[in-house]
Amino acid sequence: MERSHGLLLNEEALGQIGEHQRAEFVFEWLTHLKKLLPTVDRVDIRQNQRRLIDQLSAVLIGSPGPPTRWLLAHCLALLYRLGDPIPSSLMVERCNDIIRSKDDSPSGLPTRLAAVACLGSLYEQLGRMLVGSFKDTLVNLLKAMKSAESQGRYEIMLSIEKILRGLGVSAVSSHRDVYKVARACLTDRSMAVRCAAAKCLLELQREAVFLWTSELENVATLCFRAFEGSNYNVRVSVSKLLGTLLAAAVEPRQSSAAPRQGVKGRSSLEEVMDLLSAGFLRGGGGFLRTSGDMLKGTSSVSKDIRIGVTQACVVFVSTLGGSWLEANFPAFLSLLMELASHSRATQTPVDAAVTRRCVSFILRSTLGSLLGEKAQTNAAKQICIVVASQKRTIDAALTDGNVETRVSSADISASQHVLVCCLLELGALVQGLGSTAAPLLTDTTTALLDSVVSVLLHPVASARLAAAWCLRCVVMAMPSQCSPLLDRCAERLVALKSSPEAVAGYGAAVAALVAAVQHCPLGIPHTKGKVVLGLAEDLLRSASQNSRISLQRTQAGWMLVSSLVTLGPAVVEHHLSRLLLLWRCVFAASLREQDMELRRGDYFTWQVTLEGRAGALCAMKNLLLHCRELVTDDIISRLLTPLACAVTLLNKLPALLRSYGSSVHCFSVVYRLRVYELLSLLPPNTYQESFGLVMNQLVSDLSGQDNLNQPCSDLTLLPPLCHHDDLPLVGPALHDTDHRYIEEQLHGSVVGGASLDNDPFSLCDRGDDAPAPLPPHVALTAAATALFGVLFPHIISAQRVKILEQFAETVNQLKGQRQQTVQTHVCAALCSLLKHQGSVRGSLGPEELRPPALSLLSGALESSSPLIRCLAAEGLARLVQVVGDPGFTASVSLLCFDRLKTARDAASRSGYALALGALQRYTGGISSPQHLSTCLRVLFTLSQDSTSPEVQTWSLHSLSLVVDLSGCLYRTHAEPSFSLVLRLLLSTPPAHPEVHHSLGRCLHGLITCLGPDLQGDGAAELRSSCLVGCSVMQAGPDCLVQARAISCLQQLHMFSPPHVNLASLVPALCANLCSSFLCLRRAVVACLRQLVQREALEVSEHAVALVKELPRRDNTQLDVTIKEVGLEGALFTLLDRESDPGLRRDIQETLVHMMASSSKLGHWLKLCKDVLSATTDSRLPLETSQEDDDGCRDDDSSAFRAHSESSGPFTALRWATRRFTVECVCRIIAQCESADPAHFDMVLAQERRLLESTDFLVLHLGDLVRMAFTAATDHSDPLRLAGLQTLLVIIRRFSSIPEPEFPGHVILEQYQANVGAALRPAFSPDAPPDVTAKACQVCSAWIASSVVSDLRDLRRVHQLLASSLAKVQSGRDPSSQLYNEAAATMETLAVLKAWAEVYIVAVESSRLKESPDRSADGSVSSSTNDGSGCESGGAGLLKLVQSDLSTLSRLWLAALQDYALLTLPQENTAQIPASGGAFYTAETVNQARAHYSSCWAPVLQASSLWLHSSGFLMADDTPATLSRPATPTSMGHTGSVGGAKSPEDVNTDRLHLILGISVEFLCSPHSEDQMENITSCLRALQALLDVSWPRAKIGNDQALSVELLSVLHRLMVTRESASVQLAVLDLLQQIVTAAQEHVREKRHSAEVDDGAAEKETLPEFGEGRDTGGLIPGRSLVFGALELCLCVLVRKLPQLSPKLAGTSPTGCGSSAWTLTDSDCRLVSSAVSVLSELPSICSPEGSVSILPTVLYLLLGVLRELVHQPSTHTGAPAAASGVGLGLVVQATLRALKSVLTSPMSRQEKSRGAWKLLLRSALNTLLILWDSGSSSDCVVDQISLLTALTVFLLSAGPDVCIMEPLHALSLQRFTASMESKDPLVVSRCYQLLTSVFQAPPAVSIPFIQALGPVLVRFLQQVERRRPQSPEELNGVLEGIRAMEALIQTAEETQRSHLVSFLLPLLISFLLDENALGSAPSASRSLHEAALKDLMRLGPQHPAVFRSLISSSPHLKSRLEAAVRGNQQSLNAKANGAKASGAKSSPSITLKTNFL
Repeated sequence: MERSHGLLLNEEALGQIGEHQRAEFVFEWLTHLKKLLPTVDRVDIRQNQRRLIDQLSAVLIGSPGPPTRWLLAHCLALLYRLGDPIPSSLMVERCNDIIRSKDDSPSGLPTRLAAVACLGSLYEQLGRMLVGSFKDTLVNLLKAMKSAESQGRYEIMLSIEKILRGLGVSAVSSHRDVYKVARACLTDRSMAVRCAAAKCLLELQREAVFLWTSELENVATLCFRAFEGSNYNVRVSVSKLLGTLLAAAVEPRQSSAAPRQGVKGRSSLEEVMDLLSAGFLRGGGGFLRTSGDMLKGTSSVSKDIRIGVTQACVVFVSTLGGSWLEANFPAFLSLLMELASHSRATQTPVDAAVTRRCVSFILRSTLGSLLGEKAQTNAAKQICIVVASQKRTIDAALTDGNVETRVSSADISASQHVLVCCLLELGALVQGLGSTAAPLLTDTTTALLDSVVSVLLHPVASARLAAAWCLRCVVMAMPSQCSPLLDRCAERLVALKSSPEAVAGYGAAVAALVAAVQHCPLGIPHTKGKVVLGLAEDLLRSASQNSRISLQRTQAGWMLVSSLVTLGPAVVEHHLSRLLLLWRCVFAASLREQDMELRRGDYFTWQVTLEGRAGALCAMKNLLLHCRELVTDDIISRLLTPLACAVTLLNKLPALLRSYGSSVHCFSVVYRLRVYELLSLLPPNTYQESFGLVMNQLVSDLSGQDNLNQPCSDLTLLPPLCHHDDLPLVGPALHDTDHRYIEEQLHGSVVGGASLDNDPFSLCDRGDDAPAPLPPHVALTAAATALFGVLFPHIISAQRVKILEQFAETVNQLKGQRQQTVQTHVCAALCSLLKHQGSVRGSLGPEELRPPALSLLSGALESSSPLIRCLAAEGLARLVQVVGDPGFTASVSLLCFDRLKTARDAASRSGYALALGALQRYTGGISSPQHLSTCLRVLFTLSQDSTSPEVQTWSLHSLSLVVDLSGCLYRTHAEPSFSLVLRLLLSTPPAHPEVHHSLGRCLHGLITCLGPDLQGDGAAELRSSCLVGCSVMQAGPDCLVQARAISCLQQLHMFSPPHVNLASLVPALCANLCSSFLCLRRAVVACLRQLVQREALEVSEHAVALVKELPRRDNTQLDVTIKEVGLEGALFTLLDRESDPGLRRDIQETLVHMMASSSKLGHWLKLCKDVLSATTDSRLPLETSQEDDDGCRDDDSSAFRAHSESSGPFTALRWATRRFTVECVCRIIAQCESADPAHFDMVLAQERRLLESTDFLVLHLGDLVRMAFTAATDHSDPLRLAGLQTLLVIIRRFSSIPEPEFPGHVILEQYQANVGAALRPAFSPDAPPDVTAKACQVCSAWIASSVVSDLRDLRRVHQLLASSLAKVQSGRDPSSQLYNEAAATMETLAVLKAWAEVYIVAVESSRLKESPDRSADGSVSSSTNDGSGCESGGAGLLKLVQSDLSTLSRLWLAALQDYALLTLPQENTAQIPASGGAFYTAETVNQARAHYSSCWAPVLQASSLWLHSSGFLMADDTPATLSRPATPTSMGHTGSVGGAKSPEDVNTDRLHLILGISVEFLCSPHSEDQMENITSCLRALQALLDVSWPRAKIGNDQALSVELLSVLHRLMVTRESASVQLAVLDLLQQIVTAAQEHVREKRHSAEVDDGAAEKETLPEFGEGRDTGGLIPGRSLVFGALELCLCVLVRKLPQLSPKLAGTSPTGCGSSAWTLTDSDCRLVSSAVSVLSELPSICSPEGSVSILPTVLYLLLGVLRELVHQPSTHTGAPAAASGVGLGLVVQATLRALKSVLTSPMSRQEKSRGAWKLLLRSALNTLLILWDSGSSSDCVVDQISLLTALTVFLLSAGPDVCIMEPLHALSLQRFTASMESKDPLVVSRCYQLLTSVFQAPPAVSIPFIQALGPVLVRFLQQVERRRPQSPEELNGVLEGIRAMEALIQTAEETQRSHLVSFLLPLLISFLLDENALGSAPSASRSLHEAALKDLMRLGPQHPAVFRSLISSSPHLKSRLEAAVRGNQQSLNAKANGAKASGAKSSPSITLKTNFL
């Protein structure tokens, strides 16, 4: 049914559908009408109005359900408002009549409710137009109220609220009447009615001033009564009402509301707080009731009232706003503390815990979310003042000797609660502020640390522990405070160790501070760990000396040990032996000794003993949690004796309890708790002997008689064991809400409040939030259930059966509360077991275990507690999983079906219904269609049982599980399910939101089940059902239901995006963005996150459109934000306000997606700028307080500063939000990198900006720099780091972009002052190491970027680096060290890395300057005042670095030596010095490794460059003394035994260090991101091998050379980067050169030693020796051949016979597709190949020669066989690249042919044979390219042939048939049709004619006649093109060469041949004018040659001229013509010179 609704209801279609679908059809039409009416023309509306009203009236009297009636009411009112409003009074009258009617039929009630709803909407929309009938209507409604049931009361309240909203001030006369009715409803037994009444009163108070003046007290009392017995929604609604009224009382909104005479006016804050306090302390009862309670001794106020009052207080402050809170905070705090310390609020420990929680919640919710950072700092100061005054009061009273004025225990108790609340909030504030809280610590008036530390001596433990936690928060916020505070507290602990309070307080403080280090990456000095352990040992040793403080010392000692263990393995491994000794000492040495212990001692010694052993066990537990890798089998074996004693003592505890009673009871509980916690972490086999004992104790703790009277802790014990999806069934108590912190108290504090003093050891926990450990007996039960689950599978089967049967029997025997307690415990234990076994895929055991387990769980399914039922359903699902038997699963299903048939109580039915859905959760889902159908029949029936909303809720939830578990199987049931869900949604009353929530789950499951099937046309009906269901839920009043609706729409959008209307969804989302319900905000942001991934632009537009519509009366701040800065701005505001981590993450992802999809670059950058400048902090930026020595302050201070006043739309945003914004800026830059290139091109951007409206990043560079500057100079360290990172990104991306207006400059140059100012604060003495390290990185990037060329400007940043280098040199005083030694390592290495990068750039740029023509460097600045700042660029920069180079080089080499030692494999770690290295200590080895691995590569390259520059010559022999805290390593300057090393040894050490590090790194497998390090390694090696000394070393060590080659080969194979491959070949060339030098040196020295001997008899040097064999893996030549082959075959696969033909495009294509870098690679490879014979012995050279020649000729073959598409010379055809390869190959060929080895006696013969073969191969190449698709490059082949002829000698070339073939090739080329071939051929022939006679004569004899014939033909066929002309001229040159080669006697004969030929080339005067240019050029060239040759051979010339008159006349004419043209040219030149002489002569020649 694809419905297309119009303005009128389609009654025909309505009549055709079934009864149950009509409600859906009508609802759909009403939804359509609601959207349509505002868009339709008013004329059309009025024409159809009567018909529409009839149709709507028919719906009205048709018993509509709740959603339909609300929608109907809205449409009706909208129709009258947009159409003709006059008949509306008739409709009002009609509705009133319906309300008055006494129709009691089932259909009558919905109609009356609909009439009530219509009245409300009519008055809301039409307002004062209906004021005449208002009185009657109100009287009618109030009268109906008296007899109405809960639904009626609810609807009437909502209706009155709307009437009041519509009429506004016009309804003032009836306000009192409304108030009276609402009062009664506010305490109604129906929770929905209470909510509606609260909303009604909230609307009433807008105009009814009396509510917050004269009636304020009464309303407050009424609200307190409304809180009593309320649910969460009521508390939220009523607290909103009460808070709003109180805020109005303190600050009245309307001036018109001036009080009349005698009426109370404005209330003071004190009066308002008194009201709230009265509610908190006395509740909502009257005087008599309260007095009665007091008389009975039950005066405790219910917790729901207290929680409601707390929420109201938060609303009160939030309504007044942050500014009010800031102004009135001292008074507010004082009043709150009065409440916290009031004796009525803290009568019992449970009350005290609740009160403290409530006060903490008020403080956190107001200070934490309303105030900006500056206001929070002021609030913290106020709290400090309160803490100090409390402590002064107590101190004064305690020290006063007068007994009468001594402080009472009540006063101490009161002060403890004040202090706990203040200190916890102070800690949270400081932690939130982070490092921006630093001024608090330095403010002497506040003395924060003194105030907090003073509380450590408080007489009450909870205050001391709160102070310790507060100190921990200070340290987490400002890690620099950790060491000083630790020293201070440790010192006081030692000084005051005879005071119990001091020992307990300072001990807790030290433990908390040490535990804080796990949150501080920079750590604390290692020595502090030793100090803490020493303190602990001292306390434990001295505990027995003074019984008064034994307990405190014992507890403090073990707390210190526990905290020490949290420092992690790196620290603990050094102290493990001492810890093991402590643990051994605290327990009895053996079991026998333990038995003896029991016979002696009293209750006090047992208290101390149990405390000590519990502490020791806690320390062991922390060891397993924080240092698991240290707990080896050996350590466990050493712990076995203490463990055995600990476990055995469990058995003896009952005897102790009998002996000493309650005095040791608490200690025994804690002891058992510690044992259980430890055992559950250990592998069970470690305590196998004790299984029975432990299990007996567990059974006793879970079901024994002793524990039956303890209150049950189900809300803390069960939720972790239940399935997360089922928990909503339990109720809002377990939902994540903004009020969870206090709502938990309502349900959980039956068992005692969660408080820090329950377990002082929780100070050592990992979390960020203040720990709130549960009371020991509650925690014990949780630990027992966890251990039971781990231990149970390991005991024998019989005992397992017995235990479960015992559990079942115990549960059956008990009744009432005691039964529920035991049932909770044993079911939790069973589920813990099943969950554990399920997670490890274990089994339950024998079948006998199943019946008792099933009995326990089925009993629990019938429990009255919903939580136990949830647990049982999860347990059954786990049981089925663990048993893994389909038959058992079927039997459990049948059991559920049977019980559902017989059960009549709601609890059983709901429990079994849930079990039915959850049963197959872990077995792969439902796979049987029959089982599915049966389930659905049962669940459908149950879900329609409207008499029990609980059964409906649970069965629908179960139905949603069945949908999820059935998958595709469910699709056949989808339509009936949709029908059921919609029917229930449209009929269930709003008073049962839990049913709606389960319906929402079902809808969500159905959408997921159908998935993509929802897209097609066939699914239109299902889609419309989905949308109707979502609309119903969106309109519902409950936030959870609305959240579920949003997630359903989100799911639908995922599968069928076109069918979700964003125009209506996005405004609905934005409206809830600031909802007061966390679940709704989460759903909204999660949905937005998904939407913006595809449609970010549309979402933004719809959001802005929403707020541009009608201005609202309650215009929230969010709407204002969206209006000003769009949805993204609102999300930034929300991000700043939210504290929920998941929600914050979603907001951030949403913003990132919006940014990625947006094209509005300028908008986003402005937004980021506004966010970053939104701070109310009026302090100056950091750099203004810095003093400068260099006097260059002016420039930097002219850089703009972050303005304190916020001009943007954001106010007081916190540092975390601003840090995220800075990260967004980096993301924007990264996005632009992959987008338009104009983003990084100023000229292009400016041009494009003129033509189009696009925005480009480069145009916003100023803003980018400003934002980075603002962040980098902030007070927050994380923000500074983000700012510096952004600055780094900006420098890297923009440093090379030129400034178009100032050629020669870059655009970043104008911001150099800003960069300097941003960097300076990071180098201040108090800057954290991580900030300084990041700043060093930015400094090096800035200097290396060459943005600043003027040295004076550069010197500012250089000085910062210089200061950090000075700090590195001076080292640190260990006593003043604040951070871990690894932090110092990080900073030092960052400094060295920065200097290394600067030095590398300086060297490279100075080389670039030197390599071009030196004259280009002569330009110096003309405005130089002195000689220092005038140099520009590299040379000047190098000079700057040069001054520190001697120091730097030593530090670099020391760092490299450290790195080399740290990267040794595990088996060599013994070589690491025990005292540490130059920059790390032995204790911080593991942390240091990471820092070294991030910076070694630039340091390595810089060291190599320095060694290169010094040529390995020692500058001086003084040892490198580095004043470091660790032992300096001076790279061999100082030897250990043999005194100082020689310079040779030192250099050898350095060489091997650099080689070792490089080879080790290049050998290891790395990821792509280490490309920079690979490049650095290769460049370092190149720099080394550029120097002769290291080259000699490497040449001398063949094994080392071979190893290097194998590493390079691996690199060549694994890296595709062209730059890396080229660097590898350069290194190969250098290694081969080193080998050549070595061989040459040895040969030379042998010659010198054996001077007179013949060369042939010399011993053979080089590889191959006498045999010629090369051993792979040991041969340098073989390695080099491998590497060259690898390159050549990868680039030219045709070289390999196996790969030949693999190229897809046919012959020769591979060579012709090479890139320029490939060509360079091939060129390098062939060049290396040609050098290899020279490093072989003669025999060795013979071995490799075939390979070398094969490869060279193979490359040549590939190059000369051109595809037919490429013709001509290689250089012309394929760019420069291939031409270079051809040249390189020819050079290589020549190098091989001229090798000395070819002339050596031993190898001469073999070489000749091989060279002849090579020549033969070369000659055959002409023929091999004769196929149709290839063309042979004859020029290159001829050149190669010529190289052979000239270099190989006659023995090779003149042999037949090679000689004949050679002649044939030349002849063919001379006769070629290609003039280029001809000209090159004659050019080469010239060289051949000039060769030695043995080669040249045969060629002259054969080719001379051909040459002459060619020249003779020229006269007949003159050259027409420059190419042909060139051929002729080269022919003439060849003829001349032939003449020169001939003997003297023959020359004149040959000249007589040449001269006539030359004369024949001359043209006569007539022909010369018309001849083509080539002929004219030939004429001129011939004439010149004749003029030159005539004088050389005068006799021949004269005889020729005299004998040939025609030649003579031709020559004379040519000479005459030439003379005339020369004269004409000379005259022309004179004339033009005269004309063109300039009128003004320039004095300076600029060229």
